[in-house]
Amino acid sequence: MTQLITLFSSATLPTLIAAASDRTQLRFLEFFASNIRNPHTRRAYSHAVAEFLDWCTTANVMSITSIAPLHVATWIEVQTQTLAAPTVKQHLAAIRHLFDWLVIGQIVPFNPATSVRGPSHSVKTGKTPVLDAEEARQLLDSIDTSTPVGLRDRALIALMVYSFARIGAALGMKVADVYTQNRRLWVRLREKGGKRHEMPCHHNLEDYLIAYIDGARLRDDTNGVLFGTIGRGTNKLTRTPLAQANAHAMIQRRMSAAGIATKAGNHSFRATGITVYLKNGGTLEKAAAMANHSSTRTTQLYDRRHDEMTLDEVEKIWI
Repeated sequence: MTQLITLFSSATLPTLIAAASDRTQLRFLEFFASNIRNPHTRRAYSHAVAEFLDWCTTANVMSITSIAPLHVATWIEVQTQTLAAPTVKQHLAAIRHLFDWLVIGQIVPFNPATSVRGPSHSVKTGKTPVLDAEEARQLLDSIDTSTPVGLRDRALIALMVYSFARIGAALGMKVADVYTQNRRLWVRLREKGGKRHEMPCHHNLEDYLIAYIDGARLRDDTNGVLFGTIGRGTNKLTRTPLAQANAHAMIQRRMSAAGIATKAGNHSFRATGITVYLKNGGTLEKAAAMANHSSTRTTQLYDRRHDEMTLDEVEKIWI
């Protein structure tokens, strides 16, 4: 319950919830505490729910039980004027799930969001910028590995490229999550939904991880974080995990120093690895398994091979 207070304290509960009964307030907080385990989803849903309920207050809705489909539909229409379709659909999902929870708890008689349709949105290719193989190699080779921070940065980027790891899973690793099995180095990742995923290392990744672990003297600290921050003024690793925002800033610095213009982010290296793998004859099914995707449809969003085909076709416009 302590973490919930940081999201919705008694002083910041949406007006409609703060004015409701204690039972309603408890059920509302339990939705975020019991029904949503992913912290990123919890944060996004709490923002959407708070915004919707505050809008309802300005629309003179008197109580949580007075919210009707027309209110939800009007709010969604307002959202589509300023937000992208995927964001609006996520906000609608948050409202639907909240009211499902309230219906089950007998707080409201029906779910007003059930009959409301969100904006149409179809995606065949992801928007994540992707590096080509030459750029990825250029970036890795450009990093000065004479310091622990250089060894760390090269190992982190290589991990995402060669194992298709999400940044959250990579930064959540312990030193013990890099281990030897059948005379080969493996990595253990904990992906979204708490799914444990294990992968053998590409020989380049194996070299980079060993160089980092030995160079930073992490081998004996098996319970320590694998990718820690660098202590201010000490140039030494700490036991504090590197934050995603700091990893993103690091990537921007490394990209700029390497002279690479592509606007890559934390997620770009996962997409880069998948695309290069598929270009070199890998199968979509194996790529999905390596990326720990439950469906190949998700993996297809990371497949950017068609970008090169499109470029080749554009160059045929000889004028």
